[in-house]
Amino acid sequence: MAMAGLYRRILPSPPAIDFTSTEGKKLFIEAIQSGTMEGFYKLISHFQTQSEPAYCGLASLSMVLNALAIDPGRTWKGPWRWFDESMLDCCEPLEKVKANGISFGKLVCLAQCAGAKVSAFHTNHSSIDEFRNCVKSCSKSDDCHVISSYHRGIFKQTGAGHFSPIGGYHAGRDMALILDVARFKYPPHWVPLTLLWEAMDTDAATGEPRGFMLICRNQREPALLYTLSCKHESWISMAKYLMVDVPFLLNHADVKEIEEVLSIVCMSLPSTFREFIKWVAEIRRCEDGDQSLSDEEKRRLALKEEILKQVRETDLFKHITKFLSSVDADCNNRPTLGLEHNLSDIGAAVCCQGAELFSGKSGFSGGFSCQETCVKSLKNNGGKPITLVSGTVVNGHTEQGLETLIPSSPKRTSCCSATRDRSEMHPAGHDVLTVLLLALPMQTWSSVQNKNIYRDFLNLVSTENLPLLLQDEVLHLRRQLLLLNRCRNNKLEDDLAAPLL
Repeated sequence: MAMAGLYRRILPSPPAIDFTSTEGKKLFIEAIQSGTMEGFYKLISHFQTQSEPAYCGLASLSMVLNALAIDPGRTWKGPWRWFDESMLDCCEPLEKVKANGISFGKLVCLAQCAGAKVSAFHTNHSSIDEFRNCVKSCSKSDDCHVISSYHRGIFKQTGAGHFSPIGGYHAGRDMALILDVARFKYPPHWVPLTLLWEAMDTDAATGEPRGFMLICRNQREPALLYTLSCKHESWISMAKYLMVDVPFLLNHADVKEIEEVLSIVCMSLPSTFREFIKWVAEIRRCEDGDQSLSDEEKRRLALKEEILKQVRETDLFKHITKFLSSVDADCNNRPTLGLEHNLSDIGAAVCCQGAELFSGKSGFSGGFSCQETCVKSLKNNGGKPITLVSGTVVNGHTEQGLETLIPSSPKRTSCCSATRDRSEMHPAGHDVLTVLLLALPMQTWSSVQNKNIYRDFLNLVSTENLPLLLQDEVLHLRRQLLLLNRCRNNKLEDDLAAPLL
């Protein structure tokens, strides 16, 4: 039996004014003439309807991120890098958001994980005048946008808590244009800004009042080579290990050498380490034998290789390599750093993940398997050869060919033959461990009791002398780690204004 369901709702007016009504159009024209609709055009170009009833926060954020032209650094579908609700799972599993929605603090976390610059305010830490000034400022520009978290009931609308971007401002009437992402329910509409503030000044399920956030573009695209992931359920224990257990272990150890500090961190490293810090892979479809690289692919691969080169030039990397080489020659005591698979296996896993994204089924890797992989070298118009792993990914009765571009760096030696075979390739445990230790907050190492070792280790992990490209990469990971730790402690709502670095 077919269910009739609901077809939209009638917008209660007043207090709202339908954007497409005669009065709504008049307000729009007047606001354009006053110069307070500049942010509208890019937002409306990326206006989307939330794909799930509880996805209003995710839809609002993906709409704003795309309007700001922030590159997600990973594929959405096909070859396209584009923000979609399905990609916003850094701070909260999608299934949980689908069931319960998302809190204000975790939406802020998602925006920062995605690489945006965010200023967020609960109403009890702001004022209506500050809110009005923020709306005015963003309405006069297209390089920042406001997302509001409010209660629909204040506008006599059905439903409760909701997120939507603000698309413009009418100064004469003191009204804001809400671009409601629940387009199946209500159209875009103008509301009095004072009433919108009242709708935000209501308690959410977290016990905190709602609020608003200003989202801007950072100067550099984030996560060029590495990113942290909470897709695997072990992220909570991994974050706890790095932020709580490591300082505790260091505080109760009598270390006399730098390698002893590394031993304490590495030898207790959870086996799920590889699920927590991920390589941002460049994946593409095999196109009828055409193996040429686009200028964009060459540019991004060159950036990845430069970051990898800079990682391997750090003194910390040299100490980590020395420490790992000192472990038993058979590597039986070596910590799990992602070195146990050969490049073909790594490529196969990455190709399967790529097939998920290309099919729009992220998170359902159980249906994909990689039957064939091949490591090959691609000539680069006189430049150094480019390594790629090609694979045939099968899902039921369908198959597709995918390729993963592999950044390379100069050779190095290791005590393990498996590592020597891949010494030019990434990902490798030495590199990942180096970057992760660089990304730990500096106060992590204050637990080292030996002052000389403490001083020497601080010099190793300091970001001040890192090349700018690697410094940006490390600081982005540090911000992610601090945000995930706040998620773990359920303190996102309390710490909105707390600096991340």
